[in-house]
Amino acid sequence: MATQYEISGTTAKGITRSVEQGVSEGVLAPGAALPPVRRLAEELGVSPGTVATAYKELRRRGIVVTLGRGGTVVAEAPSVASRRPPKVPEGLRDLAGGHPDPALLPALVPPSRLSPGVRSHRSAPRLTRLEDAVRDWIGADGVPVQHVTFAHGALDFIGRVLSAELRPGDAVAMEDPGYHHLLDLVAALGLRAVPVPVDGEGMRPEELRAALRAGVRAVVLSPRAQNPYGGAFSAARRDALAHVLRETPDVLVLENDHASDVSAAPLRSLTGAGPARWAHVRTVSKFLGTDLRWAAAACDPVTLARHDGRLLLTSGWVSHLLQETVHGLLTDPGTGALVARARAEYALRRTAFTEALAGHGIAAHGASGLNLWVPVRDESAVVNGLRSRGWWVAAGARFRLASAPGVRITTTDLQPPEAVRLASDFAAVLGESEATYGG
Repeated sequence: MATQYEISGTTAKGITRSVEQGVSEGVLAPGAALPPVRRLAEELGVSPGTVATAYKELRRRGIVVTLGRGGTVVAEAPSVASRRPPKVPEGLRDLAGGHPDPALLPALVPPSRLSPGVRSHRSAPRLTRLEDAVRDWIGADGVPVQHVTFAHGALDFIGRVLSAELRPGDAVAMEDPGYHHLLDLVAALGLRAVPVPVDGEGMRPEELRAALRAGVRAVVLSPRAQNPYGGAFSAARRDALAHVLRETPDVLVLENDHASDVSAAPLRSLTGAGPARWAHVRTVSKFLGTDLRWAAAACDPVTLARHDGRLLLTSGWVSHLLQETVHGLLTDPGTGALVARARAEYALRRTAFTEALAGHGIAAHGASGLNLWVPVRDESAVVNGLRSRGWWVAAGARFRLASAPGVRITTTDLQPPEAVRLASDFAAVLGESEATYGG
């Protein structure tokens, strides 16, 4: 534990509040060890049971984790201090954000008609014409669309569904490496992430079967553009995963198709092939605009009811102004042409960098999507080495649970000539790293 912070409190609630304050202020950093139960009890003059109760509550809320003989430590992504990416230093080429190329996004023009007066939309939360457009959009890929709903983004939908379905301490099968905000969200909900390795075709079936047998109650996975590894389901992989999931029909399957229209891979969805409890969610931020905090989901009727029930009690509905804007873009032929161009450009840029790395004998993963995942021995050495050459990439630690080290590089606005230079710099940095480690 950091010596400059002393935990206080004479009740379990007081001790919990003190630890939470230290974490939220950054004084108790991720990985910081808390005192053993008996020692802290002696220091505070309370019973060991009082401290144990406080630690249990902190674990339930995802603020700390217990590592057996390693004791109790602050979680890597504590729910009171979200794990934000480091600020990009001035003068560096930013390839760490996972964002689309602004030049390939449409102009956002708010609708000219505003909602008349002050009134609630709880009785009719979704615009019928946008529902129809969503059914056409998602249904064209073979996803059942009898039941659709909207949310304030994919993470908003997934978080609301998981909180309605599960209880703190329940286990969720997660891709490894996986999307860091999803990993943080699961921890913040007090749920336990069970890592399932991925490859170029997505989540691996036998490892998923092992997670299901260990008692996970939900699975969150990406059918294409998997972030950060870039995998996309093949037909064979989709069928194998569906076969595994049919063995546990009560498990909720959440399919996150976050890059959908610009992923450059066909959708091979699990939704019609296996699970009884499921949802397929899509956001538009990667191809219509990062400020459009809107997502559409198709799901089974039970999941729909539980999500919408929670939505009704919180924000009530997604802004109709936002829905009007999304509808205008989704149905505009000019925007459709721009999205098609973005899809082709992203594939070209990703492939160009993959081939440039291969020319130096460097393997990279990224069959689809906006990023490449490059395995490395020492993430810090590579990130810092590239920084010294003017590049800013994302260290893989934020994306990993149990998988091997790597770095994630966003290729959406990496032009082919730049890719050649970056690959050369990457090779030089790896050479320096290997020299440090002796090969």
